[in-house]
Parts: sequence; C-alpha cells; structure tokens
Amino acid sequence: MKVILRNPRREVEVHGNRRVKDVLRELEVLPETVLVIRGDTMLTADQMVGGDDVIELRPVMSGGSR
Repeated sequence: MKVILRNPRREVEVHGNRRVKDVLRELEVLPETVLVIRGDTMLTADQMVGGDDVIELRPVMSGGSR
C-alpha cells in the first residue's frame, strides 16, 4: 500500500495486509497525532488495509479562539 504522510510530505510503501494500528507502529507514528484516511473514509485503528490501498496520514490539529 502507499502511505502519504504530511509534515513533511512524503510517500512510503508498506507491503502486506495489516491493521491501521500496525502500520502506524511500523512508521513510528503515534495514533493520537493523526487521522488515517482512505479515499473519503476515515479509518479506525482496527481496520485492515493493504494491497492497492492508498492511505493518508493527516496531522490532528487543535486550537482556535478563546
């Protein structure tokens, strides 16, 4: 599968079928810091990805006005 990361933007190939949480662990990304998106769908940590999937890891942002 192709994993698109932001900050900095890069693409990584991960082989095999696995759960989202295992992909994040392999890439040393804390699950609380990103949203994992496949197409138009946000994925949970227990969902399976692999093969021809393209997933994007978008950083979680918080803040706003007081």
